[in-house]
Amino acid sequence: MKSSKRTTETAPTVKADTTRWFLLAGLFAFAVALFEIYRPALSGPFLFDDVYLPFMIPNFAQNPLRDWVAGVRPTLQVSYWLNYRLFGLDPYYYHLANLVLHTAAGYFVWLIARKLLAFAKFDAPQLEIFSAFAAAVFLLHPLQSESVGYVASRSEVLSGLFFVIAWAAFLYRQEAAIRFSEVALVLVFFLFAVTSKEHTAVLPAVMLLTDYFFNPGFTFEGIRKNWRIYLPVIGGALLGGIVIFKVVLARSTSAGFGMKDLTPLDYLFTQFRSIVTYLRLFFLPFGQNIDYDMPISHSLGEHLSWLCLLILLSLTAAAWFYRKQFPLAAFGFLLFLILLAPTSSFVPIRDVLVERRMYLPAFALTLCVIDFARRLRPAATPLAASLTLACLVLAVLAWQRNHVWGSPIALWKDSVANSPAKYRPRFQLAYAHYQAGECLDATREYAAAAKLTPKPDYELNVDWALAADCANKPGEALTRLEEAIKLEPSAHAWSLMGMVRAKQADYDRALEALAEAEKINPRYSMIFVYRGNIFMARKDWSAAAAEFQRALVIEPGDTAAKQGFDRASAAAARAAQKTAKQP
Repeated sequence: MKSSKRTTETAPTVKADTTRWFLLAGLFAFAVALFEIYRPALSGPFLFDDVYLPFMIPNFAQNPLRDWVAGVRPTLQVSYWLNYRLFGLDPYYYHLANLVLHTAAGYFVWLIARKLLAFAKFDAPQLEIFSAFAAAVFLLHPLQSESVGYVASRSEVLSGLFFVIAWAAFLYRQEAAIRFSEVALVLVFFLFAVTSKEHTAVLPAVMLLTDYFFNPGFTFEGIRKNWRIYLPVIGGALLGGIVIFKVVLARSTSAGFGMKDLTPLDYLFTQFRSIVTYLRLFFLPFGQNIDYDMPISHSLGEHLSWLCLLILLSLTAAAWFYRKQFPLAAFGFLLFLILLAPTSSFVPIRDVLVERRMYLPAFALTLCVIDFARRLRPAATPLAASLTLACLVLAVLAWQRNHVWGSPIALWKDSVANSPAKYRPRFQLAYAHYQAGECLDATREYAAAAKLTPKPDYELNVDWALAADCANKPGEALTRLEEAIKLEPSAHAWSLMGMVRAKQADYDRALEALAEAEKINPRYSMIFVYRGNIFMARKDWSAAAAEFQRALVIEPGDTAAKQGFDRASAAAARAAQKTAKQP
């Protein structure tokens, strides 16, 4: 009897331990799978706007932290600063940091989903299954590939992480009315979110929506009780909005009201189509693109903008009228619109459709899926199996998409295939070929890009010239440089002209071109490097050394100038020794 009793008493503990180990093993397996899904993108180089980030600026990267955080996104810059201090310019660790942040955000998404599903009165088995599904979709959806695989998109991932932490802190308060200590916690992470990227300033609206729907449900009682959080957070959001308007939107050339060719109404009409496209990409993730070719709608009648507006109004009306029958779906759709509002309303942004803007809204749409799936009333086992299969499909699609992000050529080839009439993807593909040393392919792509613009600009002509020079096509290079100089007679273009002519042993005309460059900008160090190379070719070692020395005065860290100076000095020394030995 004693033995039987002892067995009965220890059985629950053994079962709990077994369950815990199975859970830990499952989480470990999922983490390994998540790493494998994103691994193709982790090995990729810096891409596109990555090259304009602070750590890529040679004279800035070594500056103290206070110089990094001087802008409008100091928390984001701290993350880049840490990456640079720990790992230098190895892109792998920048991508890996993005994945770690994304994974952490997935954990808080799971916490938020569990709380929201509990509010919506999901029973225990469904709550656990669907909350895990919500986190898995957030982590695995192929739309998230851009945010993780693109270092410049860390702003999306980092701000998203702090946003969901702040929201989770709000949801997991001890009582319906939030305490001041809990308010402080929410505010801290809200500040981190906004100083990582400004669009997270919508957190007050998200909290208001949450309180209206679930505290206690479709009343303003919860909002009144939580005045402690709403007063400071809304005030902070308004203050942040003023700062964003004055510091960012008023000065930026890619966003704000100063863009003459993209008015607020044009942007709004276009965003009706963009939002519908985001919906389609979430449910049917095909035709993804780093650079969508979406023409601007200057009126509701252009490009079926009116139809997209009608779809959005219909869905919004349905969400409102059926909010009590489908609370989670209604909440999810309204949340989707709120999260997109900063980038998809009337404030113009040069890129009208960008996948990384779906980083947080993807979770909102998952709530809609969960609410409708719940209505089918499936048993726990087939439900788990069906949702796992859906996640596996998303995982495969994300894995394929991450392969594209692993190579600049693959990424821009994909974009050219999806946006064949757009100039920028073709230009970027040409540049990717040039960086890979595939110079002949680069010249072909630059030529194709030139056909997609009314008149090739300075940048296209210069880059095309460099590719042509690399491909041993000096005539084409000189033609492009002549066109560039007509548009902008810069020291850069004139010095390249001197470099190309010097390679053809046309030294006199090369020196004339370098003289023109020096007139424009005598502080451009490459003028003296190219001139030093010419004197080296003429075996005028002293003159060559003097030119390389001038370059080093301007740019002490210039490798080409340093190597040239060493070669010229060594050649001058050998010549002096040879002269000394002569009778």
